[in-house]
Amino acid sequence: MEPKEVLEFAKENGAVMVDLKFMDFPGMWQHFSVPLHELEEDSFESGFGFDGSSIRGWQPIHASDMLVIPDPATAIMDPFMEHPTLSLICNIVDPVTMERYSRDPRNIAQKAEAYLKYTKIGDTAFFGPEAEFFIFDDVRYSYSSNTSFHFVDSIEGIWNTGRDEGPNLGYKPRHKEGYFPVSPSDSLQDIRTEMVLTLEKLGIIIEAQHHEVATAGQSEIDMKFAPLVKMGDQLMWFKYVLKNVAKQHCKTVTFMPKPLFEDNGSGMHTHLSIWKDGSPLFAGDKYAGLSQMALWAIGGILKHAPALCGICNPTTNSYKRLVPGFEAPVNLAYSSRNRSACCRIPMYSASPKAKRIEYRTPDPSCNGYLAFSALLMAALDGIENKLDPGQPLDKDIYAMSPEELKDVPSTPGSLEEALKALEADHEFLLKGDVFTQDAIDKWLEYKIESEVNPVRTRPHPYEFALYFDI
Repeated sequence: MEPKEVLEFAKENGAVMVDLKFMDFPGMWQHFSVPLHELEEDSFESGFGFDGSSIRGWQPIHASDMLVIPDPATAIMDPFMEHPTLSLICNIVDPVTMERYSRDPRNIAQKAEAYLKYTKIGDTAFFGPEAEFFIFDDVRYSYSSNTSFHFVDSIEGIWNTGRDEGPNLGYKPRHKEGYFPVSPSDSLQDIRTEMVLTLEKLGIIIEAQHHEVATAGQSEIDMKFAPLVKMGDQLMWFKYVLKNVAKQHCKTVTFMPKPLFEDNGSGMHTHLSIWKDGSPLFAGDKYAGLSQMALWAIGGILKHAPALCGICNPTTNSYKRLVPGFEAPVNLAYSSRNRSACCRIPMYSASPKAKRIEYRTPDPSCNGYLAFSALLMAALDGIENKLDPGQPLDKDIYAMSPEELKDVPSTPGSLEEALKALEADHEFLLKGDVFTQDAIDKWLEYKIESEVNPVRTRPHPYEFALYFDI
């Protein structure tokens, strides 16, 4: 839509407020609202002011003024506001220079798309994330100088088979047996369907929804692939819709990668393909029906995978999921069907249009704009430098001997390790000014100071079980 059409759309839908949404640096939507009469055609150029020093990882207090510039192409009616509200996703601009802000994740994603076209390798990068999540009935957590705890609960939790629920009907998926039992074991079908229907009302095409492997309400809803920036926008709507639909049912959704001990964590397997002039470039006559270009792209992803973890697996909790010896894709290798390899080539369809790379390591705690951009830049680096991905890993990883496994590299074992890898290997992200050095430096600083160090310096409850009686 053009600005004039947005104003007409708002009036046709009875909007009384305009909600201005934008992404902070770590990856959460922020917003503020103005009455509809404050939105004019020139607002899409002049924008609205806000305090950038109050946003995580952004401006210092002495240079706090920033602008949000609404993107008219993102206009939609918010499905949850009591009063009719027009929603607009915004870009961030410096009010003095009127230049796009280097730490605006959406700006980085837009520059990644522009860089792809600049290389002439392709003109469109399609992404399809499979963001898993948990639907819980209760969550409590607290930390102080002398105590810490967390508690989550679900009507489906296997630990509740003995609870007096007046009556307890059983039908609670056992650990690792949540994939795909029908109702009544799957008690969340209708809620997930409501989530799907709400997403589709927003124009987001959904391919499937289902219960996932873990007990206690682990689920998955899959969006149809879309171009990079559009999928970044859709992933934020996805999280927003799922959390708010759950809230309407007095439930809560979390995208934490590993909220439960002794059961599967939540990943975000991400499908990537590059197209040019309407034709797919990853289909060919090489391994698993891939093109040579696709193999080079895999070479780039494998080379930069440790650094990618610093963006695609950006929380300390991410590395409770990425643990060797379990189902998590920690092995830096590729395969046509082996799900323990970080790069998989799906074989469901022989159609060239379906040929893609599935990068299985990311998790849904990531900032989608940054993760998709970094993944594209790694793939492009592999293509530009014709990086050989080596031989595929088609063996059963669990049947391999230690001697065989020693040649298969793994993902970093902690967020700190991943950030060190990113610090040492980020030149590929700076091409085309997609990521700036300022953005990388601030990301590393924020993650170390605000997440790694606070977790590192706090006693863990299990340490009391291990060491209190020493």
